Amino acid sequence: ALADVGLLLHGTTIATNAVLERKLARGVLLTTAGFEDVLEITRHVRRDIYGLAPDPFPCLIDRDRRFGVAERMRADGSVETALGDLAPMMERLRATAPEAIAIGLLHAYANPAHERALRDAVAKALPGVPVSLSSDISPEIREYERLSTTVLNALLMPVVQRYLAKLEARLGEDGFRPRIFLVQSNGGMCSLARAAEQPARLLLSGPSGGALAAERLSRRLERPNLVAVDMGGTSFDVSVVQDHVIGLVTQGEVDRLPVRLPMVEMRTIGAGGGSIASVDAAGRLTAGPRSAGARPGPVCYGRGGVEPTVTDANAVLGRLDPDFFLGGAMALDLKGARDAMATRIGGPLNLSTEAAAEGVLRVTNAQLAAAVRLSLFEKGLDPRQFSLLSFGGAGGLHATEVADELGITEVVLPREPGTLSAYGILFSDLVQDIARSRLYRAEDSNAAALAEAVAGLRAEADARLAEDGVPDSQRAVEVSADLRYRGQAFELLVPWPEAPALAPLLARFHATHRARFSYAAEGDPVEIVTLRAAAIGRLDKPEEAAATPAESATAPGARQVWQGGAATAWPVWRRERLRLSDSIEGPAIIEEAFATHVIAAGWRAALDPEGAIIARRIAA
Repeated sequence: ALADVGLLLHGTTIATNAVLERKLARGVLLTTAGFEDVLEITRHVRRDIYGLAPDPFPCLIDRDRRFGVAERMRADGSVETALGDLAPMMERLRATAPEAIAIGLLHAYANPAHERALRDAVAKALPGVPVSLSSDISPEIREYERLSTTVLNALLMPVVQRYLAKLEARLGEDGFRPRIFLVQSNGGMCSLARAAEQPARLLLSGPSGGALAAERLSRRLERPNLVAVDMGGTSFDVSVVQDHVIGLVTQGEVDRLPVRLPMVEMRTIGAGGGSIASVDAAGRLTAGPRSAGARPGPVCYGRGGVEPTVTDANAVLGRLDPDFFLGGAMALDLKGARDAMATRIGGPLNLSTEAAAEGVLRVTNAQLAAAVRLSLFEKGLDPRQFSLLSFGGAGGLHATEVADELGITEVVLPREPGTLSAYGILFSDLVQDIARSRLYRAEDSNAAALAEAVAGLRAEADARLAEDGVPDSQRAVEVSADLRYRGQAFELLVPWPEAPALAPLLARFHATHRARFSYAAEGDPVEIVTLRAAAIGRLDKPEEAAATPAESATAPGARQVWQGGAATAWPVWRRERLRLSDSIEGPAIIEEAFATHVIAAGWRAALDPEGAIIARRIAA
């Protein structure tokens, strides 16, 4: 019964969708006079260096709603220009009728006094209007990234607060009153109050659950190195587990908008089952990033879709059973899928319907492999040392073929692949990230100052956990630091469990730099730019049900599947009928209610005692 549920862990895409669809509040930015255009200047980075007309970076607040405030803090936190009379500024604010206000002043990370004074003045002049301070959401150096994060947070506040208000109202119905936490981009949980104040922390709330699941499965399956790929209807998300640990970054991006907050390291491309295939003006076959979504969805869904998709290609080739899609809950329109593939792809390219569908899959698999390859190569990692963990509703249809392109020799297909992200959320904890930017030389002369700063971070982390009602026995604080060689314009995030001891931190930094960039300048001076603490409140974890493999043998069925221009009979196995002793030689298909898995030629698959299907390459 609903009344029996005591805890609700909720991942949501409300913040991400609001940014992508630009359904944001009307906002105003208050910043230090002379810095009103930082949002528009950005970093002078051209992604398409040969483009004659490159798209400008998005700017969420127009120039007439960016106001300069006469004040100035120095980088050491001392006051150069004090705040003056704020009454005229408040009058200008009232005239714009803002729905949200972002306040980001120069060097507020070092001293937030002026930002807080502005916040108090706004609260009196415009009561009820949400206000976001850069010193609260992202107290770190680099004005553009800090302002971008603060603006995003401010514009999301009314959107997310309305959503959370509706959620709380619904939670009171039918005796359903659980304690509720929301998933953050860093994979940790936060309270409703924290989410309402800092909704920018929810921007990767949805996909981060899959990364958490990958980290847990790497331990359960005793595979320390996994590339986790989540392929749904619209996107393909890649995250990397190395030595049983998922990667975190201190800055991400949503729709080319930088977000200076800790988040799970993930690469996303627009390639899913609903990705639309088309032939461009140059006669090139493409797949994605446009998606048919869930409605109308692929043509084979029979809901009015007219453009062929990756799912339609799989259906045309016989990889999907039209009578067992969603466990038989939806009959597929194969004729509609074939007609769309022939008209929109086969005709323009002078290909048969099946050849056109195979072309769509080859293009899609190449894109998926490229995303995985880039995620590994940029870290100096070899794909051959990793297993591919494939999940999401569409992942199993492509996993072994993508692994072939990458040189990966093992693919893991977990239980319940369509809900693996929700499974990962079950094993998360409360996490609050605290950051303090202040430049230190990483040398013994600064040992006392660093020890004092680390102690302050630990104390603040402990206080926040106390506010959340976390018992002492369930608290943990993890310290890390952003480091760079002197003169570099970027930093590397390095764990610092031995803080404030410097020697192990420096050794770890040099090793990380060598792995990422193939060299380490161990004789050069090192700077600590930002100190970080993760305040962790351990939550109770559920007990997992053991896998229950079949005991009696069941012969596989068969289905005609097109490959290489000809149709052959492929064996079709049901996952719930697999025994531990069954060995499945590719090419073959394994079906379950909400997913289909293709075992390519040259691969052999078997059931693991944990319930996962392990496919291994047995031939070139």
